[in-house]
Amino acid sequence: MLPTFKNPALLTHALTHRSYLNEHPEVEPEDNERLEFLGDAVLDFVVGNWLFRQYPDFAEGRLTSIRSALVRAEKLSELANRIELGDHLRLGRGESGSGGRTRQTLLADAFEAVIGALYLDQGMRAVQRWLAPLIKDEIETIVAAQGDRDAKSALQEWSQALRHITPHYRTIDEAGPDHAKQFTVAVFIGSEEAGRGAGPSKQIAAQAAAADALQRLIITSDTDA
Repeated sequence: MLPTFKNPALLTHALTHRSYLNEHPEVEPEDNERLEFLGDAVLDFVVGNWLFRQYPDFAEGRLTSIRSALVRAEKLSELANRIELGDHLRLGRGESGSGGRTRQTLLADAFEAVIGALYLDQGMRAVQRWLAPLIKDEIETIVAAQGDRDAKSALQEWSQALRHITPHYRTIDEAGPDHAKQFTVAVFIGSEEAGRGAGPSKQIAAQAAAADALQRLIITSDTDA
């Protein structure tokens, strides 16, 4: 759920997309982009501090790669969906009608804006308390699945070692205008679809599909055990 604010206007600000202001000129002209900038910096610190304390044996490079795996747009949009952030966004009719409430980059940006607003409202400790239960399981999954590594390489190593098969990738959907394409790629191990991912390029979508497959395979392995 969304955090509770002492100053609700800050939360409203964080949830306001520029498309809403375009259609509501009577509203004070400020969207959530500056708060997104602040929230990005606060998020990097909170995640870095968490990793530093939780994984004292990890080297700097590993800590950095895990943080990068968590704060990418795909993962932040998943966290945003978990708290149903899309339902609360103030969007213009056009943006809302074209799927803005479920758009990955828009959700990720708004999630960072909420973090920035919460920091201004109550400080770093409040941000840490709110984020801790959201990021704990995600970080543990990333570490277990080695999701901070090159996911395609990690999946290939896993598949060849345990299944003696090299994964193959297939683009299954392509949507959006030429300047804002969104690709969906599935990865198969043999004839079985192991994972699926989306992104602004086929390469990024393939990496997301491999990461999804690794996460599913780790969870399945843990369940079987």
